[in-house]
Order: sequence, then structure tokens, then C-alpha cells
Amino acid sequence: MKAIFDNISDSCNKTITKAYSTSFSLATKMLHTSIRQDIYNIYGFVRLADEIVDSFHDYDKITLFERLKKELDLALDEKISINPILNSFQNTVHKYNIERHLIYSFMKSMEQDLSKSVYNTDAEYKEYIYGSADVVGLMCLQIFVKGDEEKYHELKDGAMHLGSAFQKINFLRDLKEDQEELNRMYFPNTNLDTLDETSKKQIILEIESDLAKGYQGIINLPVEAKFGVYMAYRYYKRLLKKLNKVPAIEIKNTRVRVANHNKIYILTRSYVKYQLNLVK
Repeated sequence: MKAIFDNISDSCNKTITKAYSTSFSLATKMLHTSIRQDIYNIYGFVRLADEIVDSFHDYDKITLFERLKKELDLALDEKISINPILNSFQNTVHKYNIERHLIYSFMKSMEQDLSKSVYNTDAEYKEYIYGSADVVGLMCLQIFVKGDEEKYHELKDGAMHLGSAFQKINFLRDLKEDQEELNRMYFPNTNLDTLDETSKKQIILEIESDLAKGYQGIINLPVEAKFGVYMAYRYYKRLLKKLNKVPAIEIKNTRVRVANHNKIYILTRSYVKYQLNLVK
């Protein structure tokens, strides 16, 4: 029975989420059970594409990515895939009528990572952020609102800003890995070899603006999604606070983390504020 394979496919995406991101996995657990698996399915898909371009250094990445693109199209058209990650993803796409242009924008940004290493203009940077992060937020939002088009368009801007903030924080945290291991520099008009406090502050102010706009969307999310997304917001806000305290010269020489015990603290504090109706 296909239901058995679907269950196995779902389990694969849940396992991928737990294995690759303890923070995202923890936040996803805070979502209502009615939407939790579908967010695992989104994460599993985006992680698969990301791993091809970021991690599979001993293999032909271009060939692997082209294969993924073809298998993705087949999965979406045929509503099945023998790749369990894509099988669950296509189920979620069809369940919520997730717009294909969001998926293809994501794939376009991932494919750029195979050949493009420097983003020299604000336009290039924004386009990459849109495809690599904003559209992921929008895919999740389509799940959160469960087909409510009016609600989707009301919350769309906030979801995009939140996706941008999370991605930019990741860029700032991963400067060392991106530059030394992947030879990538995402922030335009910034010399990462001589990153100074002024440049760092400018990046952080931009992220803080995105977070503030994203928070306005969080407070209006459906109850099934609100606490889980708020939990992710609190985690990234804490990570940004730690990055702000690290001298610019040190940011590209270390990878700032939020310890697991602090993640539990964030969860507890977030839950208290949520229960006291302070998320507004």
C-alpha cells in the first residue's frame, strides 16, 4: 500500500530535520500536530537541495542538482516519487496548493551556489535572499493559513521579512565557513577580509529591521503556527544578540552558537510569554 511508503517518506523528512537542525526541530515540535509533518516535509526538501550544493564536494554537484530538478518536476507532475523526500514534499505541495514559482525560485538560488561566489550588487543579493529564504517562509505560510488566500496576502510581507532575517543571521554566523570552505561572500559592498564594526553594525541594523517586520506577522498567525514560529524568532534573536557582542574581526574566525541548555531556556521563556498573551 502506498500509505506505508508515504509514512516512511514522512519519517525520512522528520529524521532529516532532527539530524540537521536541533533549533528548527524544536520549533517545529511547537507547531500543532495538524501542520507539523508538512513543515518537516518542506525542511527535508530544502535541506536536500542545500546539501547537494554545500556538502557533496567529492561528487559531480551539477549532475546531481540537474537530476534533482528532473525528479522534482516528475514528482510534482505525477504526484509520486520513489525518492521519499520528494514524495512527501509533493504531497504537501498538492495538499496546500503551494505555488510552483516559489519552489522554482528556491531552486534557482540554490543552483546559483554552484557557480556564483560573490554578490556585488544589492539587486543580486536581494534576489538570492528571496529565492533561498523568503520563498521558504512563504511556502510555510501557505501551510499555516491552510488555503486562506486573504490571510496569506495579509501575512505575506511579514513571512518574507522573517525569512530574510533568519537567512542573513545564518550568513553572518557562517562567514568563516562560507568564505574559506565554499568561497562565497553574500553581503554586497562588504570586504569580509577586513570586516569592521561599521559594516557589521550596518548588517545587524538591517537584520533587526527585518526581525521587527517579521514579528508583526507572527502576532497575527493562526494559533496552530503562532507559538512555533515565535519560538524560532526568539532563537534567532538570541543568536543575533550574541553576534552583536562578538568583535567584527572575530566573527569570521569563529562560529557563534546558542548552547542547547540556552535553547531550552528560550523555549521556556517563550512559552511563558505566549501563555501570558504577551506575544502581541
